Amino acid sequence: MNTHYLSAPSLILTIAASIGSHAVAGDVVAIMGPVAAPLTKEQVAGIFLGRGSELKPVDLPDSSAARDIFYRKATGRDAAQIRAVWARLIFTGRGKPPKELPDAAAVKKAVAADPNLVGYIDKADVDATVKVVLSF
Repeated sequence: MNTHYLSAPSLILTIAASIGSHAVAGDVVAIMGPVAAPLTKEQVAGIFLGRGSELKPVDLPDSSAARDIFYRKATGRDAAQIRAVWARLIFTGRGKPPKELPDAAAVKKAVAADPNLVGYIDKADVDATVKVVLSF
């Protein structure tokens, strides 16, 4: 039996790193161009669930931790539930899913260039090119 025990300092560092990375990962914000007005949580949820709006959503990759956090906080749904919503909308011809962009920099660039786009990124990635329209 090969049992490995962490020393007290190692255990403390492991726990601190876990808590620290978890806190940072939870600070996801909805963004638009720099002159946008704030949005409500209901408006953001509606945009990302395909409920008619002139505003169009853009997504981070499916593998992004920020994407999971965003959908849980904005809509109260997990990734599987979101895929099911979009599958129904696509099947019935009532919607087109959000365009998926490769990273936060691409989301910021797209949102800054088009006043009708709404995206989300980690709060730490926000700069003057975009405006936070909703914090969670």
